[in-house]
Amino acid sequence: MSEQQGAPEQLAAGKSQGGAGATYKVVVFEFENFLGKKVELSAECKDVIEKECEKVGSVIVESGPWVAFECQAFGGEQFVLEKGEYPRWSTWTNSQTNNYLLSFRPLRVDSADHKLHLFDKPGYAGRKMEIVDDDIPSLWVHGFQDCVASVKALNGTWVGYMFPGYRGRQYVFELGDYKHWNDWGATAPQIQSVRRVRDMQWHKRGCFTAPAPPPAPTPAPNPTPPPTAGTS
Repeated sequence: MSEQQGAPEQLAAGKSQGGAGATYKVVVFEFENFLGKKVELSAECKDVIEKECEKVGSVIVESGPWVAFECQAFGGEQFVLEKGEYPRWSTWTNSQTNNYLLSFRPLRVDSADHKLHLFDKPGYAGRKMEIVDDDIPSLWVHGFQDCVASVKALNGTWVGYMFPGYRGRQYVFELGDYKHWNDWGATAPQIQSVRRVRDMQWHKRGCFTAPAPPPAPTPAPNPTPPPTAGTS
């Protein structure tokens, strides 16, 4: 893992903070729809239980961005939270393993520019794809298969997803080098979509909104039964 991405001890030292003058604030609630115990955070929190909050079921990010985790000590599945409101689990992911969060930390955002290099082999080998100031909902469309085995985040902060359309497990790429997929917390080298993480220091619209699911089809009306024989 890269030095920039390092251990939680490095994050506590401030290496996860954004650019000069960046501020962070997130308000977390114990239950969905901003109900129950309320806690305000301006720095990393390894365990919300230590804040007398049993779990987190909804979130309001006032300034960020942040990354939240399903387990204590920044463990388990991770979820990027940009400025905005998240009333329940389905607003921060469509890959549910549970419906609550237990730890949070600010995401480091080094600049308004974004550049990312993807490689299909570990150690920056094999086929390479460069992404500059763009969001890619499908790597396949650009001729790059779903096997991403190493990454270089040269500018900005990024989040990769296992499936196209920004779906599935999320993987954060802050400034630094990632020689192997284990470095970003994955168990397999699978990423099929990538987008930029926006900091409100530079971007007025920083909250990524997942596309709404298509409406359910309207059932066809029951056909009128034919007239019974012998009726007038």
